Amino acid sequence: MTDRTSPLDAVHRALDARIVPFGGWEMPLNYADGSLAEHRACRTDAVVFDVSHLGTVRVTGSDAHERLQRAFTNDLDRVAPGRAQYTHLLDPDDASVLDDIIVWWVDGDRFDVMPNASNTDRVTGALGDGAIDVTAERAVLALQGPRARERLAPVFPEAAEVARFGVGTAEWAGVRCTFAGTGYTGEDGVEVAVPADSAAALWEAVTVAGFVPAGLGARDTLRLEAGLPLHGHELGPGINPLEAGLGWVVRWDKGDFIGRDALLAIKEAGVGRRLRGLTVEGRRPPRDGYPILRDGEAVAAVSSGNFSPTLGHGIALALLPVDVAEGDRLAIDVRGTEVPATVVPLPFVGR
Repeated sequence: MTDRTSPLDAVHRALDARIVPFGGWEMPLNYADGSLAEHRACRTDAVVFDVSHLGTVRVTGSDAHERLQRAFTNDLDRVAPGRAQYTHLLDPDDASVLDDIIVWWVDGDRFDVMPNASNTDRVTGALGDGAIDVTAERAVLALQGPRARERLAPVFPEAAEVARFGVGTAEWAGVRCTFAGTGYTGEDGVEVAVPADSAAALWEAVTVAGFVPAGLGARDTLRLEAGLPLHGHELGPGINPLEAGLGWVVRWDKGDFIGRDALLAIKEAGVGRRLRGLTVEGRRPPRDGYPILRDGEAVAAVSSGNFSPTLGHGIALALLPVDVAEGDRLAIDVRGTEVPATVVPLPFVGR
């Protein structure tokens, strides 16, 4: 099966982006100046990511709220129309996180559910008849960085003014867009869903306004520095929200949801591991899958790791035994060399 392409695919190729497969899509890894420069631009100024590979599943109607409440872990009654919420879809048998999701509550009976790229069909199925995959109808631009709102204001003022985790709609250049104060970088920013036919025009407008194009490489190092989990690494088969340190996403008092009984059993028994951060000295990056050693014995493996452009040394995430505490000294087996590592609080880099 051929990987899908973004409505902005031709734009990326014209910019000589390095295109790679990701979650069933062909997406830009980086542009001419490289991921390091794109990462730094996001930390200091403003960048634009094409995140059209994320799904959009639209749920509408008088029962839409109830359907989402039954499917996901978080409680929509804690927010309101015009707000976004982070939530999980769990496996009913073992409470593994099948997907972590942002819900955009657009208005009273319209919800745009934003799953990870490869999980859109799974989320659509969990929401039942009437949940419509509208991914192909739009592109999504993530405008991120400390100057993102400032640079966006003259281009699309309504989107620039949306509150953090707020959701809104407005016309841009004669087309209706939906936007939210969300992102995946640890920086402030806005994500804009624009009709596919108008995506290239909006991309051009924001790059003219000073946004630097950035690809998936920088997005990954940014989210890693922010201590944000990635599905398939810190979340996924065999990993539940409690192990990932995301128990706040689970609202036990809202009523039943998929996987509640299985997760409650885990809560009562207690988890045996917990997501932690690790730092290493030097520029040598600890990579996914590298063994983590305590007193010479492997106790876990790196779930995500890389060189931190902001800190100037290696960082990693891992599900470590619960008796490992912040400040503990461990080691990471980096291709046969034991590299000292220290357990540190998350995030590695805060705003």
